[in-house]
Amino acid sequence: MILSPTLSTAWPSGLAVLAYLAATLWPQRPETARAHAGRPVWLALGLGWLAQAVAIVLDALVLGGAESGARFGFAPALSVTVWLVLAVYAIESRRIDLVAVRRTLAVLSATAVALAWLFPGQPHPIGASPWAPLHWLLGFASYGLFGTALLHAGLLQHAERQMRTRPVSGQLPSPRPIGQALGMPLLRLESLTLRFVAAGFVMLTLTLLLGAAFANPWRWDHKTVFSVLSWLVFATLLIGRVRFGWRGSQAIRWLVAGSLLLLLAYVGSRFVMEVVLHRAA
Repeated sequence: MILSPTLSTAWPSGLAVLAYLAATLWPQRPETARAHAGRPVWLALGLGWLAQAVAIVLDALVLGGAESGARFGFAPALSVTVWLVLAVYAIESRRIDLVAVRRTLAVLSATAVALAWLFPGQPHPIGASPWAPLHWLLGFASYGLFGTALLHAGLLQHAERQMRTRPVSGQLPSPRPIGQALGMPLLRLESLTLRFVAAGFVMLTLTLLLGAAFANPWRWDHKTVFSVLSWLVFATLLIGRVRFGWRGSQAIRWLVAGSLLLLLAYVGSRFVMEVVLHRAA
């Protein structure tokens, strides 16, 4: 007997949610973020991340059916996106590590895992298009890269506010060099943000090209329209960066606008179909 997707992913999803909640609720002061007190939090995050990876794999595979395929929906897409963002932040945590960011990512991860367990999506046979898995993989990558770019944009704005805040009377000034905050120069943090945007733009471009090449028939549905609109916004951002030197709040506004359009492209449209209309793919 083959377990249903919601039953087969119950234990890794439950373990991931519990681990993320433990990382969220673990008491810790900001000044001990880099000390030994932060190790239990990172252990909980690591356990949750691994359990979430197992849940994603089990949730995506369709086993025991008459035809091989993959399971896909708005909630699994959110889960993979948050999973990738957490992985990137863990790699960069030695340079940029904030308690508020860790807790926010833990809450988002727990929410995404719970949603993916409650709304696992619908099976999509691969026989009709052998390129479908690559199309989905590129789409996942673009979501994750743009999500990471948003995270860095938030860190950039936090760092700028931190540098502009005057020290309270009697408080020693920050020992960081001028032009540096959160342990990293602002220009490097801004450059990292735009690099993730550029990488996400490449993945999104390949996703659209692959979808256009092998879609039969081609349809201008909500997903396609929002995807193309987001591509245009990100292209404008990158051109404005190179041609006109866009940076700071102006670049972040374009990034947020493109990310919202991309979120509506698949996650938004699938949410309406699966949850609101209860309609199959």
